[in-house]
Amino acid sequence: MSVSRIGSFVVAILFTFLSLPGWAQGATNFAEVMQRAEQGNADAQQAVGVMYQMGQGVAPDVTEAVRWYTLAAEQGHAMAQLNLGMMYNFGMGLQQDYAAAVKWFELAGEQGLMVAQANLGMIYANGQGVPQDMVAAAKWYAMAAEQGDLNSQLYLAEMYFLGQGIPQDFEQAGKWYRLAADQGDAAAQYSLATMHLSGQGVAEDGDEAAALFARAADQGHFSAMYSLGVMYEEGQGVPQDYAQAARWYREAAGQGYFNAQNNLGILYGNGQGVERNPLRAGMWLNVAAKLAFGEQREQIQQNRDNLIATLTEEQAAEAQRLADQCIESNYSTCDSN
Repeated sequence: MSVSRIGSFVVAILFTFLSLPGWAQGATNFAEVMQRAEQGNADAQQAVGVMYQMGQGVAPDVTEAVRWYTLAAEQGHAMAQLNLGMMYNFGMGLQQDYAAAVKWFELAGEQGLMVAQANLGMIYANGQGVPQDMVAAAKWYAMAAEQGDLNSQLYLAEMYFLGQGIPQDFEQAGKWYRLAADQGDAAAQYSLATMHLSGQGVAEDGDEAAALFARAADQGHFSAMYSLGVMYEEGQGVPQDYAQAARWYREAAGQGYFNAQNNLGILYGNGQGVERNPLRAGMWLNVAAKLAFGEQREQIQQNRDNLIATLTEEQAAEAQRLADQCIESNYSTCDSN
């Protein structure tokens, strides 16, 4: 399981919170909203900020948006505090200032605003504008996760699994992976499946592991595709089915996953789940051997050498040509040669 996501500052949440109260909807209401804002109404000040930022009923003006967000934020308006934090974070309408962004996010987060809490988890994990602090990251992720934020649930699960910023606790990791998986997150489904395979923090359950791998694989998670192929090849959690194994290996192989390429090559060499095809086997094993790294590289290269030794010189050359063509096409022609 990768840890890199924990410290990634995600900007996709930018301005998902730019909504107006019902009474402020519609371009014709700007004057009415401004009148309330000038009277000191924090909701109206926040709304004016949004309208200036989005150009609703008034010409867009991010500097004015900042001014009105600030007035509302200083009155304790949580949404305005979040918006102002975003403006500081991205340098919109004022000088970019990560420390100021954190200040306003924290004020909003302490009022329970989930997006601010999730932002703070990412900021502290990444050390953006503040010293990196995994304890603080875990704290803020936990607050957002409790409110149902999917990414925070995933990151919190990873922190529990790794013991980063929080005591290692596989049961808690399983809990949060489950919540994120149930929201449809493929990475959480994959991680939870691996836990069910080993029984680490959750019940050992091959059937559940296979089901979770399948859910993630259907979303294009290539590690899950490979793992599901292994489950079908070994008959673990699902009935043994070499054709299904080949199907999922092929899906992962087409994403550049060298373990899947290796296994698919072996299936072609043995005629398991696919028609026996030594050239196709040689092609996939050549591709896998070229891409492999780490401790598996030597074994994969040995698999390739064993297969190539059964081919004629002409067949070996053709298998290499097909492999080169497969790689050059970014795997788009591998099954059409």
